[in-house]
Amino acid sequence: MRSFAPLVLSLLGATAAVSAADADSADSNVVTLTQDTFNDFVKEHELVLAEFYAPWCGHCKALAPKYEEAATELKDKNIPLVKVDCTSEEDLCRNYEVDGYPTLKVFRGPESHKPYGGARQADSIISYMTKQSMPAVSSVTEENLEEFKALDKIVIIGYVGSDDKTSDESFATFAEAQRDNYLFASSNDAALAKAEGAKQPSIVLYKDFDEKKDVYEGKFDEESILNWVKTASTPLVGELGPETYSKYMAAGIPLAYIFAETAEEREKFAEDFRPIAAKHRGEINIVTLDAKLFGAHASNLNLKPETFPAFAIQDTTKNAKFPYDQTKKIDAKEVGKFIKDVIDGKLEPSIKSEPVPETQEGSVTVVVGHNYQEVVIDNDKDVLLEFYAPWCGHCKALAPKYDELAALYADVAEFKDKVVVAKIDATANDVPDSITGFPTIKLYPAGKKDEPVEYEGSRTVEDLVSFIKENGKYQIDGLAEGAKPAQGGDVTAPASASDKAAETPAPSEEAHDEL
Repeated sequence: MRSFAPLVLSLLGATAAVSAADADSADSNVVTLTQDTFNDFVKEHELVLAEFYAPWCGHCKALAPKYEEAATELKDKNIPLVKVDCTSEEDLCRNYEVDGYPTLKVFRGPESHKPYGGARQADSIISYMTKQSMPAVSSVTEENLEEFKALDKIVIIGYVGSDDKTSDESFATFAEAQRDNYLFASSNDAALAKAEGAKQPSIVLYKDFDEKKDVYEGKFDEESILNWVKTASTPLVGELGPETYSKYMAAGIPLAYIFAETAEEREKFAEDFRPIAAKHRGEINIVTLDAKLFGAHASNLNLKPETFPAFAIQDTTKNAKFPYDQTKKIDAKEVGKFIKDVIDGKLEPSIKSEPVPETQEGSVTVVVGHNYQEVVIDNDKDVLLEFYAPWCGHCKALAPKYDELAALYADVAEFKDKVVVAKIDATANDVPDSITGFPTIKLYPAGKKDEPVEYEGSRTVEDLVSFIKENGKYQIDGLAEGAKPAQGGDVTAPASASDKAAETPAPSEEAHDEL
């Protein structure tokens, strides 16, 4: 079913609306660097966060006051934040492979750098860079424990006995793998562990919300610890916004949305739903959402976007949608039953679909939400499927070539039962794939429908035929019988980054848009 792109776009719009502060003023704590000064500066500082930007970039302007706020806070920790204007320092930006604005990179010297992995919010930048400045695992004692716990919203401390090398090594390995995401420390003091309500070995996650801390006493293996940390670090009822969006999407469990127009409503719903969230913790995440800012996303969950408050559940792995009846009151007790039915698999997902075509006209098979499974998945054919949008210029340019391609298989008896060339309007029909750009073309090979192959070549008939032959089960060459395309040449070259930004429903993360 459709991706969350419209929600991302809403979040982008809300973020971009923030007025930019004048970070170029004399009292700015953001250091401006050039080709001549960059290398020397990053050599002189153990840790640097660099923003590569363009003055005309809206997202860069929205980031500016947040970046300045973070720079001011981190200055006392000797973690400088710098910026480079890529319109005047083209060679420097090209050297660091900057292909979108803003690009943020963490430097430990000119040759050692990696992408910044946090959200573009002041507190997120402060938190992320603070983690980068510290060891993967710090040592805590009774004297500095409270100070360390106050360093971040979430702090994880392992209480492991000095003679338990296996657990200590496992915790250290986990901390190293997750150091970009969390702040870690350890203690081998049994008395301190007892005072914190923990045994040895155990892990305590301290947080500034809900029950304030959780204790883990399970297996000390990376997967088990990570699953626990993901659950324990997520608020029982959180607020969905630019800073939290990616985390919820990556959680791997269904997400329940409560749309409400006022802060008071959202706070009341959060309180009412907290016991339900606690009951189903680890099975579903529940969030409130500002319906005034992001109400348009309701339509992507098959809700009416003009009727609030509203509730829906999205299975983020299967893209299945379960909208709650909008004629009913959002009562926590009744909605709780709905949540349990969804979790238990007792409800069928809602599918947005155009009418199933009574007959298929033309060589390209038209797919809609209600016949997707039948036409694309439940058969022993190689199915090439184009996900398109009616307004997409590249889709319109591709159409005649795509018709020509389809005819190569539909008009040959021995081919048509083995290869199907199809298309679906991904703006009017729910599809199980996450589609972020149009056109997106995927081949679903017979016998391997769960392993679709995305097409990334030039949009010519010849290249598409080769793609089907190389990746399909039957390895059919649509041009083997001597049938040649009526018109030669490309429809268009593979979409460039600028094309994508213009043609997709929302720019991708790679285009450096705020989430």
